[in-house]
Amino acid sequence: MILNTHLVWFRNDLRVTDNPALAAACEDKKADVLALFIATPKQWANHKVSPKQASFIYDNLLILQNSLGELGIPLLYQQCEDFEQSVKMLVKLCQQYKIKSLFYNHQYEFNEQQRDQVVQQKLANKVACYSYQGNLLLPPLTIVNGSKAMYKIFTPFKKALLDKLSAIKPNFCTKPTKRQTIIKPHPVKAFDYPLEDYQNLVAGEQAAMKQLVNFCDKLVVSYGKTRDLPALNSTSKLSAYLTLGVLSPNQCLHILLQHHPLFWHYPQSGAACWFDELIWREFYHNLLVAYPKLIKQKPFIEWTEQIVWRNDKVDFKKWRQGQTGYPIVDAAMQQLHKTGWMHNRLRMIVASFLVKDLLIDWRWGERYFMSQLIDGNLAANNGGWQWAASTGTDAAPYFRIFNPTTQGQRFDPQGDFIRQWLPALKDVPAKYIHTPYIWADKEQQQLDYPKPMLSHQAARKITLAAFEKAKAKE
Repeated sequence: MILNTHLVWFRNDLRVTDNPALAAACEDKKADVLALFIATPKQWANHKVSPKQASFIYDNLLILQNSLGELGIPLLYQQCEDFEQSVKMLVKLCQQYKIKSLFYNHQYEFNEQQRDQVVQQKLANKVACYSYQGNLLLPPLTIVNGSKAMYKIFTPFKKALLDKLSAIKPNFCTKPTKRQTIIKPHPVKAFDYPLEDYQNLVAGEQAAMKQLVNFCDKLVVSYGKTRDLPALNSTSKLSAYLTLGVLSPNQCLHILLQHHPLFWHYPQSGAACWFDELIWREFYHNLLVAYPKLIKQKPFIEWTEQIVWRNDKVDFKKWRQGQTGYPIVDAAMQQLHKTGWMHNRLRMIVASFLVKDLLIDWRWGERYFMSQLIDGNLAANNGGWQWAASTGTDAAPYFRIFNPTTQGQRFDPQGDFIRQWLPALKDVPAKYIHTPYIWADKEQQQLDYPKPMLSHQAARKITLAAFEKAKAKE
């Protein structure tokens, strides 16, 4: 006889392995366990969730429902407009299925935390609520400085986190065992939200784990030397899985240690270099919790709020469309549009170009990226854009301005990446691939590609003056 019914509320943790909330709900062998996912299209639209990411959520949700079904755990699927309606839906389902305990993994964004607080209030004295740490290596603000405050600089944060991790045994949750159930799942229906096809990714936990194992086994050794070269298949391609929680950072650490058990004793190794990227992910999530103003599109460095941006809409459109006349920038934007993903080095280059060549507010770029990225994540996207714009903690100094031409020459010297995404430049010799207009003029060739929309050197002077004027008001 079933005495208790447990409900596992899935959000950004679409996996059955290393899922603390699911594992805890399944500990009581006498309890019936149900799962729930609530799609909130209006909320997604407010947060600029990309159609490619919505499609990836849908595909992963279908696989999750099958995986849960194999464990005897029905997935109850619901759709409502926003978080307010989702709370009402959750309370109603708890009443309908006589839920005794609700289990979920933490989300740390402001709206999500508010939603969870309302849920706890609505279910108080009716349903026991249990929340877990499932999407970061350590709970936010576990790593603090001597004054018990969040680190503002990455390097000491990284050292403290590595010290902490090396002193504890990772808590890895295995997949629950099969249960018996008589409750039927709810079919996962197409979201009431725009959906777009994505490329180069396969949905599901098995695909994510296969990608992780292959990367740690074969590619991570050379990661430190090749990660900045976008023409090579040298990065992990795991960011979208991590964003949706199809894969956890704990699993990444677990597999990395299996292949490279002493990696953190060799900070110059490829494995350590890649793990730094996971620490940056932790750093940015910690910043969101410690400084809620970042969620509200405020810069970390207050004086940068005084910058007078040009915010030219025509220039912004050219940047979005990949029509700047700077091949590395335009090729990167084409990669984003076609795949929903962009190489990390290219994210820095195109962000620098928007903010420091075009003098357009970084928040315009941040929102646009979220509307396009399959791996769009508030903490990482905000952190990356504020780093490039020199408005965030531990950001690039405001006077560090990437030259898009020399960046292209350095990281795509033969133009292999550029030719892949800009077919109009396929016949341009490598010597001129980053300045095709010079070749076209010299050889009297017609190119279906624009000349540079501005002079980088002239734009650099204007931007420096704008930043220095703002800083003088500090």
